[in-house]
Amino acid sequence: MTFSFIQSQIAHQKTQNLYRSRKELDKGTGRLLIHQGEQYINFSSNDYLGLSQHDDLKSAYIRGINQFGCSSSSSSLVTGYTKVHQELEELIADWLEAPKCLLFSTGFSANSGVLSTLGQNKSTGYFLDKLSHASLIDGAFNSKALSRRFKHNDISQLSNMLSNSNCEDKLIVAEGVYSMDGDVGDVSGLNDVAIKHQANLYIDDAHGVGVLGSTGQGTIAQQNLKKGSHLIQMITFGKALATQGAAIAGSEELIDYLVNRCRDYIYSTAMPAANAMATIASIKLCQTEHWRREKISALSQLFKSKLDASIEITDSQSSIIGVFTGSEENALYCQEQLKNRGFWLTAIRPPTVEKGKSRLRVTITANHNDKDISELANCINEVLGKCLQNK
Repeated sequence: MTFSFIQSQIAHQKTQNLYRSRKELDKGTGRLLIHQGEQYINFSSNDYLGLSQHDDLKSAYIRGINQFGCSSSSSSLVTGYTKVHQELEELIADWLEAPKCLLFSTGFSANSGVLSTLGQNKSTGYFLDKLSHASLIDGAFNSKALSRRFKHNDISQLSNMLSNSNCEDKLIVAEGVYSMDGDVGDVSGLNDVAIKHQANLYIDDAHGVGVLGSTGQGTIAQQNLKKGSHLIQMITFGKALATQGAAIAGSEELIDYLVNRCRDYIYSTAMPAANAMATIASIKLCQTEHWRREKISALSQLFKSKLDASIEITDSQSSIIGVFTGSEENALYCQEQLKNRGFWLTAIRPPTVEKGKSRLRVTITANHNDKDISELANCINEVLGKCLQNK
């Protein structure tokens, strides 16, 4: 027996060019990946700083495993919280200039868990940027809070919403760097509005931390935000920091509340201490090796300059660049053609992006080189150019 709707839903996905499937990889991180014995230059990884294969991280993992084993074997409130977890939390809080921080197993869990926990009353109002990540949307709309969405980066519309809101507690929710467009949010403008309307501000900086800021602290540091107890920053470790997990940075009162009330934190097994140890090593590299941020910035500019003027891209200010293909069919066609030429890119389709805005998501890392960038741009010019002419 199965659910009555499964077959028809899967069939619909296929007819609309929206069907998703996994690709088993022999090697999947770093500049190169191997699939079914074939090697490809990887432009789909979020390993922005190129740290996933770094010897310092590997050594830290091994030391952690030798000292603590492979698993924490318990939630943080039972026996899963070690001195290494505490050291990582203190390092992050100091790095982000926040009073305190709290570790989570994943960024999705952090976002959905925190918004679900803070939205316990109908007197709370959430105001989300239209392009907010699915984890933020789930957390907000699955809570009791009154949730509304404002146009992407539209500070004026947000301000009007806040002026007309009767909610006792208000929370603005946005991202530092948007994962599909690569554009940077007007975090400074959001902060000004939050202070003016006595609202709190939650920034999902999953794609900003490590990449932006003088030592990789993310968009809040880069845009010199005025700090306060109203400010909450979420960072992830599985992208630029190249390990696994996430953290919430905020006031001591907020962190204490989450420890006591956030179900995603209370009932989840803590990340392995070895992972925490590797993340400490990663953050230290991130803080000191500024050349990695400089390199991905230079390579991103090079890529844009090599594309034909007829090819439309997102308004990116990061190492995430969306190359529009139009239809879902075009996106899949281009993905396959580029794969045949030795490049691994992912076709991004609805519902991840709006219908009619399917794209190739290009992510540039510090491990790429000028030759990789130029060859990719030339192939995109050829494949997408022909595709758009013929369609």
